[in-house]
Amino acid sequence: MRIEISKLHQKLGTTIIYVTHDQTEAMTLGTRIVVMKDGVIQQVDTPESLYSNPVNKFVAGFIGSPQMNFLTGRISEANGSVYIHIGDTNLTIPESKAERLRKQNYIGKDVTLGIRPEDIHDTSDGVIHSSVKVYELLGAEAYLYFDMDDTQVTARINPRFDIKPGSRISVSFDMEKAHFFDPETELAIRP
Repeated sequence: MRIEISKLHQKLGTTIIYVTHDQTEAMTLGTRIVVMKDGVIQQVDTPESLYSNPVNKFVAGFIGSPQMNFLTGRISEANGSVYIHIGDTNLTIPESKAERLRKQNYIGKDVTLGIRPEDIHDTSDGVIHSSVKVYELLGAEAYLYFDMDDTQVTARINPRFDIKPGSRISVSFDMEKAHFFDPETELAIRP
């Protein structure tokens, strides 16, 4: 049906309002999407911008499948670099994002880190070490589920790796793609 609706939209060349609870339908059919929660508009934007620049934690978690991972950590600064501490793990924050956290006075405070499953990479030099809880092979992709500081994390990885439940893994987060949210307001920490 999505293909037929898309063809009809292209053929008519007119505005179509399509209401759905299925974010995949919204992302594939929409040119502008209105994300609502409890009858309140959260964000109106293109599918690409909703995915890459969510205005709050709700939009970030709603758009994308599997959904964005959320972890709580404390921001600190040492020797000119800014870090987020999640349990025993320290992740370096890229300068463009670090400057935003400095300017908005988040040094020494807790924030919510959001990271999409495809921005987590299985690598031998990763700084995050854990055991695989579940491995799901879906053909062209695979999902790993592991814990980090008592929070379940989902990673989308290359299915060619032979990983079994219980295997020790080393992963890294692509911090250039990380999102940060205020834990109280749940708003994205943006410039």
